Amino acid sequence: MRLDRLLSRAVERLEAAGSPSPRLDAEVLLCHVLGVDLAWLYTWGDRESPVLERARYEALIAARAVGEPVAYLTGRREFWGLVLSTSPDTLIPRPDTETLVEVALHRGPGPVGRLLDLGTGTGAIGLAFASERPGWAVLGVDISPAAVALARYNAERLGIGNAERLGIGNAERLGIGNADFRHSDWFAALAGEDFELVVANPPYIAEDDPHLASGDLRFEPRSALVAANQGLADLCRLVQGARNHLVPGGWLLLEHGHTQAARVRDILLDEGFLEVASIEDLGGHERVSLGRQPE
Repeated sequence: MRLDRLLSRAVERLEAAGSPSPRLDAEVLLCHVLGVDLAWLYTWGDRESPVLERARYEALIAARAVGEPVAYLTGRREFWGLVLSTSPDTLIPRPDTETLVEVALHRGPGPVGRLLDLGTGTGAIGLAFASERPGWAVLGVDISPAAVALARYNAERLGIGNAERLGIGNAERLGIGNADFRHSDWFAALAGEDFELVVANPPYIAEDDPHLASGDLRFEPRSALVAANQGLADLCRLVQGARNHLVPGGWLLLEHGHTQAARVRDILLDEGFLEVASIEDLGGHERVSLGRQPE
């Protein structure tokens, strides 16, 4: 079967299955199987599909037809221009979270400093920041050992620091950009450490939210999505804990659901943070709330 016909059949199958982006999904998966880019695919679409690659492709299309995320099927997702390896042990990095990176870069403009990325997952936020601020020492933590291993792998593959060779302390002393990753339940393994910036994209979906039964969320780790108290429990915990790990004048930046901004601002104010505000994402939703530690 010709490649262009194979692609058309896959698009039809994904359309029938209700995929929100059938053509894009089919193209990405076929390029992944063949190891080519989209320009090659459309230039050489009249070529016959190799038997083994066709079988692999049809298996991936079948998995996508039942909803499995493309990022898990290909094992990668682009975020902030970085191609990150992904796995079902972590959330899939999303464009909305790039707003958190933008705010962090604005609040941490100096040449050196320390940033803490809580619940780092793939390492997306910390690595994006480290790629733009090579003089900063970036530490990501996660309760999942599998997530820590994946974040370290992404750092090494992208060449953003070398945690095992340098260590985060040396990176700060030498002025070398570095990303390090550590196993920790939020702040539990960080006694005595403080940072200019603390950022997090914590679980913030309510346990009864109907969106959990649709789309990619069905396949992502529930522990990284859902929080008690209508999605606010972990946000509250982070606001309370951050006061002990921010330098005077340091900033706490939190991603949250688009209906939670007012409540998160109240939590920040109740804990004594200053200059509390919320920032909109590209869709016009208040996505990130922040506050500054008193001097």
